[in-house]
Amino acid sequence: MSKFQTLGNDLYTGERSFDFVGRRKIWFSIAGIAILISILVPILRGGLELGIEFTGGSEFLISQPASDEQEPAIAAAAEFTPTPAKVAVLGDGGIRVQTDSLTEDANTELRAVLAEAYSVQVEDVNLSTIGPSWGQDITRQMVIGLGVFVAIAAILMSLYFRTWKMSIAALVALAHDLVVTAGVYAITGVEVTPAAVIGFLTILGYSLYDTVVVFDKIRENAEDYNAESSRTFGELVNLAINQTLVRSINTSVVALLPVGAILFIGAFLMGAGTLRDIALALFIGIFVGALSTIFVAGPLYAALRSREPEIARTDKRILAARARALKEREDSADDAKDEVENAADEAAAESEPAPKASAS
Repeated sequence: MSKFQTLGNDLYTGERSFDFVGRRKIWFSIAGIAILISILVPILRGGLELGIEFTGGSEFLISQPASDEQEPAIAAAAEFTPTPAKVAVLGDGGIRVQTDSLTEDANTELRAVLAEAYSVQVEDVNLSTIGPSWGQDITRQMVIGLGVFVAIAAILMSLYFRTWKMSIAALVALAHDLVVTAGVYAITGVEVTPAAVIGFLTILGYSLYDTVVVFDKIRENAEDYNAESSRTFGELVNLAINQTLVRSINTSVVALLPVGAILFIGAFLMGAGTLRDIALALFIGIFVGALSTIFVAGPLYAALRSREPEIARTDKRILAARARALKEREDSADDAKDEVENAADEAAAESEPAPKASAS
């Protein structure tokens, strides 16, 4: 722990530094590849694996079945719909069976078949149907909520930091978090449910919070930025990222531990689908959000601002002054070296014995 604290102090004072801004092309390339994969995988697979709440369908919950095997439910549902049923064993020992939308008669018949397959009474098989219009309404409300949140966040950040480029950098990092999180769902085939959507929306707030902390430090470091500064604008941004690095790591770890515990309990111990869906989205989003703040948001803001003519001229003057100072130090070192060598030569000459006189 003491070494970690020492590292934090060194990063804050600038004695040690990780070059996040200087290597931004590498980070941007990695982020771009991650986004490309996250977009291509759902397209190749025909979209995300959406829950019944979005697609509509029939859901059967079997209480206290004689066995927890999934094959009887799959075989029973295959008699009524060509689409394979989604069967899951719940934490309380129950079984959930989800199918496409069926007619009322087909739902009644399938309910009876499932009861017979698992040796339970028909009353122990609960049936609920969800129309596709409900899922479409939920999706529309989610998109509206996302758009309103992004618009308000962009306006407030522009007003607070007095530059729209910080808003652009923050929103790009935010889009990266959402796309990559959705990509993980697509790659793993995990079902997207309303609970997962709640987790996605929660990611927005956390990601922006972490980014705002870094940007606030950047603004503080750049208050006295001018031609007399010892660091260029990119170096000031890099310093701010390093100064908040330990805080970002600590905050992310503290957030991931309880979310990971909820994910483990919800997925493996209780079999609670809602807990699992929310916790999984949060876990992925928090982890990806911490990375995007460090490797995307800060370096992107430095890249956007460094192209401004005034900042480019100021950076050029700082670098020129730094080069002159280095040249002066090198010249001073050379002069000091010459003086030492001359003094050594004179001392050696004085220490040589006088020549002996010859006898006449």
